[in-house]
This record gives sequence, C-alpha cells and structure tokens, in this order.
Amino acid sequence: MQQLVDQFARKFYYLRLSITDVCNFRCTYCLPDGYKPSGRHEFLSLSEIKRVSRAFAELGTEKVRITGGEPTMRKDFTDIIAAINENQSIKKIAVTTNGYRMARDVQEWKNAGLNAINVSLDSLDPRQFAAITGQDKFYQVMKGIDAAFDAGFEKVKVNAVLMKNVNDIALKSFLNWIKYRPIQLRFIELMETGEGSDLFQRYHISGETIRDRLIEDGWYRQPSSRSDGPAQVFSHPDYQGEIGLIMPYEKDFCQSCNRLRISSLGNLHLCLFGENGIPLRDLLGADNQNEALKARIQSGLQYKRETHFLHMGDSGITPNLSVIGG
Repeated sequence: MQQLVDQFARKFYYLRLSITDVCNFRCTYCLPDGYKPSGRHEFLSLSEIKRVSRAFAELGTEKVRITGGEPTMRKDFTDIIAAINENQSIKKIAVTTNGYRMARDVQEWKNAGLNAINVSLDSLDPRQFAAITGQDKFYQVMKGIDAAFDAGFEKVKVNAVLMKNVNDIALKSFLNWIKYRPIQLRFIELMETGEGSDLFQRYHISGETIRDRLIEDGWYRQPSSRSDGPAQVFSHPDYQGEIGLIMPYEKDFCQSCNRLRISSLGNLHLCLFGENGIPLRDLLGADNQNEALKARIQSGLQYKRETHFLHMGDSGITPNLSVIGG
C-alpha cells in the first residue's frame, strides 16, 4: 500500500472529511450570526465521497472523521458512514457533531459502521450552553450522549472550546461529570480566525493553565498512537473519564501532524489555516479516475508547510471554522 508522506517526513493516516458547511447552531466562536450560504454550490455527493474515501484508503488512511458544519444535517449521513465503511483498511470512522440528532439516530449510525463520536459541549450549565450556541438544546445533547453509551459506544469524546472566564472556571464541574463516566473531555484552545479576532483577544486562554492544574492534582499524560488527533490526553486513577488538551499555539504542535482535510466542495486542504485548497472534484466524477486522483493528492503534499502561523496572528484564509470542518 502506498503511504502519504510530506517533505518533512510526516506520515498521514487521518483524513478529516467535511460533508457540509451548514450548521443549525450559532456558536459565538464560529458562526455568531448563524449560517449564511456563500453562493450556490453543491456539496460532495455520496458517490464522490465513496471515490475520495477509497483513494485515501489506498494511500494508507486508517481513520476518517466526518465533519461539517453539522454533518448530521445531511439526510444521507448514515449512507455516507456505510460508504466509507466499505474500505476495509479504514479502521476508525468518527464524527464530530453538535449532538442534537444523537438521541434519535446514534444506533443507526453505529450499525452503519461509525465507531467514534465527538460531541461539542462548551458548558454544563444549560443557560450558558444556550448563550454560547444560540440553541436551547442542552438536555437534548445530554440525552444524545447517554444514547451513544446505550448504543454500545465504550467512550464518547466531548469537545469544549476553552474560553477565559466562561468555562475555564468550571473545571471542577467538568471533572465531577467525568468521574464515573468514560468520557474524554477535550479542551480546545480558542483559535483566531479571520472573522473572530476580537473574540480571540477577549477570550483566549492557554491550555497550559488547565494542564498545570491537572498535573498538580495527579493526572498523567498517556502515549498516543499514529492515527490519533493532536490532543494531549491525561488520566487519573480515581477517574473513569479522561481529559484531552488541544493547544495549537504550543511550540511544536505541527511536528506530529498526521491529518489532511477535504472540504465539502471537494478541495484538499493541507492545513486548517492556510491556502485555498487543491481541487479534486474534477477527478471524482467516475471510477476510472482513481489513479489520477491519488497522484494529485500525493503531489499536493509537496506544498504542505512545516507549521501554521497562528502564533504570529496569521490564520490564513480561514474566515471561520465551519468552512473546512475545524
């Protein structure tokens, strides 16, 4: 099997595949004014998704995360999971969701081949949750997390965007919540985007503040495997749950990069913060273009930079994180 390797000897086992940029939440740090369509366009079709996932599987991809916008807003979401699951070399199919459809559909997703879930949940306070997301759906999301365990998921990851004086002060509540639940709670540092610099200045806080408190309280870092995401994961003997920290401003964050991104319009993005993307869609129309598709993906890797430039205040062309799936 071929393997995707860039000029810095990084190997890519992990694909983040966006299937829509539509979202029904209005999170303050992403789409504060709600989703606004950017002109007429068609998102990748089921057959195009089949072709792109097959090409990546043949190039050594072991894990695909389906993202959005909110991916579960697509009516063919379950079919998309099943299509990706046809590739035997893809061992893990994950989704990042706001969780509003989980209580109803999570069993169906699991039956189709989904085996990992990340739910966005920035607060355990229902009123604060509504203020952050613009939606009064806290209890619906919590029921969805319970439904995932009932459906047979052994672990659920929960993503919280870390915001100064909003949820960093609720660490104790979060820790109590995961004490007897196999939840990996992941604090993601707020990242500066083109539309979000004021918010960033106001709310950004380093994940180090959480890490220092965890280490002081006896938490220890776990080793990671080659297809894992960028979280530093911490465990504690007294807790069933875990804490993950995603800190993109830390010095060597990009050295272990193992993931590539496909946008919902079929462009290959080498970094969440960066270029316009390499178009692949002209090669997704027929099965007989598979070799040319793989060749274009491989040749695109020569343009992958050694690092993002977030620490210098450069978020590239990314206006907000829903555009290419966070």
